[in-house]
Amino acid sequence: MMGLVWSVLGILSGAFIAVQAPINAQLARGLGLPVAAAAFSFLSGAVVLGIVSVAFTRYNDISLDWRAPAPWLFVVGGILGASYVTLSTILIPRIGAAALMAFLVAGQLLAGMLLDRIGFLGMAVREISLGRIAGAVLLLAGALLVRLY
Repeated sequence: MMGLVWSVLGILSGAFIAVQAPINAQLARGLGLPVAAAAFSFLSGAVVLGIVSVAFTRYNDISLDWRAPAPWLFVVGGILGASYVTLSTILIPRIGAAALMAFLVAGQLLAGMLLDRIGFLGMAVREISLGRIAGAVLLLAGALLVRLY
């Protein structure tokens, strides 16, 4: 049962990405600068997540161990996220929502296969099989079809 719940949440998360991109593109048009739109998107998200984090830690009577993670982890995730939001804001008016989502999923799959293969940051190692390669090729072909036709 929980497998179904996690799958539905994954689909919902993907839908949020699809909706976020045109919202940020509209914000960029209004502001006149995609980077500014991405900055405000991250600022509002950071404020909300900060409030939720404070509430969660107080409600569950836990404290954060600020010394535990490697220092670079505090920055790199934000840089990658900011890059994603900025690029999506720039690309969506140029290639459309469907093509952008298709290329995003293709990029996520290719990167995910590489990260699985090397066991990035302690992830379980998963081999790149013929089935995975075939799936990636089909997904890339699908992304190109969505973009070109």
